[in-house]
Amino acid sequence: MKDISELRKGINRVDREMAALFEERMHCVREIAAYKKARGLPVYDPEREREVISKNAEAIQDSEIRSSYINFLKDEMRISRQYQERILSGAKIAYSGVEGAFAEIAARRIFPGGELISCRNFREAFKNTEEGITDIAVLPLENSYAGEVGQVMDLLYTGSLYINAIWSLDVSQNLLGIPGSSLSEIRTVVSHPQALDQCAAFIEKHGFRTVTDVNTAVAARKTAESGDPHTAAIASLETAKLYGLSVLERDIAGSRDNTTRFAVLSRIPALPEEHSGDLTYIMMFTVKNEAGALSRAVQVIGESGYNMKVLRSRPDREHAWQFYFYIEAEAEEGAVPFGDMTKLLRKHCVNLKILGSSAPDRKAGGDSE
Repeated sequence: MKDISELRKGINRVDREMAALFEERMHCVREIAAYKKARGLPVYDPEREREVISKNAEAIQDSEIRSSYINFLKDEMRISRQYQERILSGAKIAYSGVEGAFAEIAARRIFPGGELISCRNFREAFKNTEEGITDIAVLPLENSYAGEVGQVMDLLYTGSLYINAIWSLDVSQNLLGIPGSSLSEIRTVVSHPQALDQCAAFIEKHGFRTVTDVNTAVAARKTAESGDPHTAAIASLETAKLYGLSVLERDIAGSRDNTTRFAVLSRIPALPEEHSGDLTYIMMFTVKNEAGALSRAVQVIGESGYNMKVLRSRPDREHAWQFYFYIEAEAEEGAVPFGDMTKLLRKHCVNLKILGSSAPDRKAGGDSE
């Protein structure tokens, strides 16, 4: 058996080597954080962490210490995340609405260390990010009940930002009134048009008059400020806490499965050169106004090995009676590289705009108490 002093010398040598490697690793982490900040990518990527741990654990030959090494890797990644979060803490995240709006809730959960910047509307949040006033914009793409958010779709079509991630937020719509009011007293409900649409059956059942506002959180704030016992807002539970409102009725949307998908937008795309089987590619295009034009474009996408998860049309506001199409297409195993597919697609499009790519939708959490 070796003398303990020799063993300690060996440990000291390994520790020095590990210190140098740790420093090198953290320098790489710092560059990754800068990359993510520029592209609006979140720090935490659970799939990537699982992949790294599984692959690196295989390098440990001694099965007795493999589980300890896995714990070591988990601690190392936790430290790396904390370091990245400190770097990203200066990122400015634009959203539409005020504190308590569903966009603010989503932005806070996606970028917990970011500086959230309230904007008056979708256009202001989008333009601020285009102009560099903010680094990232978090805007809603669609709701599972009310459908697409047309204003955001139009901004994506005419603007210059890229989608680098899509997150889903479970939405709970609730009837909120001033303290002391009751459901039987309510005559008028105030909220964003989409929230009113989601709760149409509940509103019709009670015979409420509806008033629209720019978003749910603003509606809640104005309701609190009004002091009117006959007016209620439809908004999140967060807004009830923020503005001192009482919850008169929970979960009043027509569908219990009420989810809004939010896009993370930045000035720089994170689109890889080659396709990846677990990525969804996001495009917009127009086709010639002739028979079969759309079907030919769609056929190229399908025959190239891409599964279209979303296909929507919107009127092109610059050209009467013409439409642009929004597509989310997932690359399946063996798919043609994305760049090659788009070369084929361009032959059938008047205009083709690559908006970006996203890993499978991540959950931004539900409406909290």
